[in-house]
Amino acid sequence: MTEQNTMQTSEMEQKGSSGSQKWHLSMFVILIGTSMAVLDSSIVNVAISAMMHDFQTTTSRIQWVVTIYMLALGVVVPTSGWLGDYFGYKRLYTYALAVFTLGSLFCSLSWSENVLIVARVVQATGGGMIMPTTMSMIYSLVPRNKMGSAMGAFGIAMVVAPALGPTIGGYLVQYINWRWIFTINLPIGVIGVFLALTVLPEFPHRKASKFDYWGSITSSASLFCLLLALSQGQDWGWSSLGIVMLFFFSFSLMVLFVLHELTVPDPLLDLRVFKYPAFSLGNLLLVIVTVGMYGGLFYVPLFLQSIRGLGALKAGLLMLPPALASGIALPVSGKIYDRYGPFFPVSTGILLLALSTYLLTGLNLETPLSSIIGWNMIRSLGMGLTMMPVQTSIMSVLPTEQVGRGSAITNIVSRVAGSFGLAFLTIMLNDKLAYHTSYLCWTIPSDNLNTLLNSGLYSKETILSLLQANIYKVAFVQAIDDMFWITCFITLSGLLLTYFLPRKAKKNDNRGLNPNHQMEV
Repeated sequence: MTEQNTMQTSEMEQKGSSGSQKWHLSMFVILIGTSMAVLDSSIVNVAISAMMHDFQTTTSRIQWVVTIYMLALGVVVPTSGWLGDYFGYKRLYTYALAVFTLGSLFCSLSWSENVLIVARVVQATGGGMIMPTTMSMIYSLVPRNKMGSAMGAFGIAMVVAPALGPTIGGYLVQYINWRWIFTINLPIGVIGVFLALTVLPEFPHRKASKFDYWGSITSSASLFCLLLALSQGQDWGWSSLGIVMLFFFSFSLMVLFVLHELTVPDPLLDLRVFKYPAFSLGNLLLVIVTVGMYGGLFYVPLFLQSIRGLGALKAGLLMLPPALASGIALPVSGKIYDRYGPFFPVSTGILLLALSTYLLTGLNLETPLSSIIGWNMIRSLGMGLTMMPVQTSIMSVLPTEQVGRGSAITNIVSRVAGSFGLAFLTIMLNDKLAYHTSYLCWTIPSDNLNTLLNSGLYSKETILSLLQANIYKVAFVQAIDDMFWITCFITLSGLLLTYFLPRKAKKNDNRGLNPNHQMEV
């Protein structure tokens, strides 16, 4: 570490110490932007049909409202570390929240799907910079021995906000107008910007190095191709030329990016942070947990609406108790982390995730809704105990001046893992759906079918239509049960990595994060 960085780190520690009494208020301000950015990644899903009706457009076109947000996030996240150095955390967070709010205004006023898509890019540009900047500010503000509690509060925004998205969005779409899913961001965003300017302290930041243009171009292009392929693979066909070429370009550009970053003195993303074994293993564990998490987060609401016939609002309300369970578990996991370290909450959380996934393998057409809520509450408790201790342990091994860059990498890993997990599980689901559909059609007794067709009670078309619908429902349930089995085994594999997590938290004073501090194993 250079003398300049040492002086800046010392200044940061003094700042963290002197401001340790105010970090709770600053955390509240930080969580405003975080909650808004995360909520908008899921709240839009329930409004797709209403948007399609208003704009008189096709499903494939309107889906870009969701897809483009994810792609834009992937493009801007790699630059957030350098921008944090250039502007400082406070200014960057304020700018990002203002851009996100402005994008929300454009979304609410959109008069066509093309305008809405462009507005979502503006929104994602701000949202993509909020998350890594938030993590950097937390590690500069919060006393070391309170980090678990702070990350527990941060986790409420990360885990509960996406779960609340379908409930809030379902109500607004059903009873008001889909534009209000963006309109509600405006007063909250304006208040958040004002509080950021008046409440957040000035964060010490090192002088920004020369901007790595080649690193920015190769990383952004690689992530864009990868996320586009993962999001469109189902529609275009996984073996289609377009998807294959996107994967090829993504891999080639990523290789160029890695080679470039390891040879330049001031890389855009400091890949050397992977020299810390706990950082590398923690990110691998984060990938496993994220992939396992998406099984229930996406497919249970799909089952409730497509197979059980529930409306968007009612399906969203059924996901509310699990969201509240996460809200309870996250602060508890933070307290446990502060006292015992990450091993106990993470291993317990993974076991609960695996248990709930195993219970979901028994899902069928007659499963009581109360059982589904209970299983998802177990799942949410597991998520609450797992996600934030993993994130905190990943960041805890990094020097303070590298937390911003490390956070950007972890955000990218998490986002790609989520997209990959959803794509992988969708492939598995469709493969099993085709198998079970074929098997059910083959096993229908021909005598029974002929008797029904010759009965004259219903027309042939009606009988075949009803038969096809019921076969699809049964096959889908069997396929989703198989998918949950796969997810259960993926989740359990994460237990192997928990062995390498610290068994206890090292005692420390109330200063900000010490860059030379690592947790004891």
